[in-house]
Amino acid sequence: MAFVFFSFVLSGDTISKKERKDATDLLRDTHNTLLKSLEGLSEAQLNYKVSDSTWSVDGNVKHLAAVEQTILSMVEDALKKPANPEKRANIKVSDEQMIKNYENRTNKVKTIPSLEPQNISFVSTSEALASLKQNRQKAIDFINTTKEDLRNHVIEYPFGSYDCYQSILILGSHMNRHTQQIEEVKSQPGFPKN
Repeated sequence: MAFVFFSFVLSGDTISKKERKDATDLLRDTHNTLLKSLEGLSEAQLNYKVSDSTWSVDGNVKHLAAVEQTILSMVEDALKKPANPEKRANIKVSDEQMIKNYENRTNKVKTIPSLEPQNISFVSTSEALASLKQNRQKAIDFINTTKEDLRNHVIEYPFGSYDCYQSILILGSHMNRHTQQIEEVKSQPGFPKN
């Protein structure tokens, strides 16, 4: 009986209060920064592209919304399966390193075709933003209430292995990366004045 109680205590506190706060702050701050970056943009500004091979502001937002859905689904699927702590050895970076790597725009990364803007089903920036808002709140609610063992459920992505807690952090750091990209688009000489 004592063993069952001990197991329950362990599973009930799988991430710390600090980890919950850090993730929540990252998710809220990056979402607010994105929204501020988009304030007052016209249709012409949202759709401006430097070239055919670059992404517009709209394309970045649609990509963010699709990635948010995808990662949250991957976390949900991973948590339906048994924990796989033996795969923790495949995780090569700390939380802080992972965030820093994702936010660093000097390392250009090509996404998978299904997450490229032209292959995403959102028809407008506003539709993508509505999805982002809903999924971001879902992620914040989840990280603040979950009792799941996020650290011992490891997801193998095409670009590396991360546990479910780190996967939630990816949402924030990835959004920061693309907000920087949006700011780069807005700083181009040909960006419409209105």
